[in-house]
Amino acid sequence: MVKPRAISGGLEDASGQPDLWAAAAPARKAAAAKADAPHYLGHRERLRERALAGGLAALPDYEVLELLLFRAIPRGDVKPLAKQLLARFGSLAGVMGASLEELKTVRGVGEGVALDLKLGHEVALRSGREAVARRPVISSWSALLAYVKTALAHEAREQFRVLFLDKKNQLIADETMNRGTVDHAPVYPREVVRRALELSASAIILVHNHPGGDPTPSVADVDMTKQVVEAARALRITVHDHLVVARHGTASFKALGLL
Repeated sequence: MVKPRAISGGLEDASGQPDLWAAAAPARKAAAAKADAPHYLGHRERLRERALAGGLAALPDYEVLELLLFRAIPRGDVKPLAKQLLARFGSLAGVMGASLEELKTVRGVGEGVALDLKLGHEVALRSGREAVARRPVISSWSALLAYVKTALAHEAREQFRVLFLDKKNQLIADETMNRGTVDHAPVYPREVVRRALELSASAIILVHNHPGGDPTPSVADVDMTKQVVEAARALRITVHDHLVVARHGTASFKALGLL
């Protein structure tokens, strides 16, 4: 049997004609390899290129989340996980505001992934705190509302926090006075006032969250606020407002005429 002999660019058969089938073999192999490749091959690089070219603001939430997940998950397709997280927690803010324990209940989220996501939330929180601390709180109300929403809107349990202000209404400290259940955090007016005296605060802003999503103040919220106001007034400490933060908005006692 006469074997085909090699020629430049392919093979030729016994008759001296090019063997087109053999010459096409490399192209067929390349096409087969491409067909067998995972659909997400090259997706990470394309997504990074889009982010660099059009800016992060142009990306949908799930793609922003993908970029974060790339750090902790160096290989594979993370788009399904990004969409699963958004479905579980309702929004990008909900994902970032979830606790480490809550994040790890999602399949595919280990300690490293959860920590990276919480790192993003912590950066946003500290940036917001800096914006509030640089100016008198009363004159930067929108920055304050953005800050407390970042801090509390997606907390799974109720928290009671106090912003302590100096004579110029600048932030001295933001402290969590108590953590509670899904619908209650015990508050002790004397402890709030005592801490204000320790910090030499001239005014305070009360803040707590409603994990259920509705920021409407409850009867218990109104009664507790009155107690804090009375205790503070006796020591010439002003209560500027009480903010109730929830996923669906923020309620201000002062704006509602409750203070």
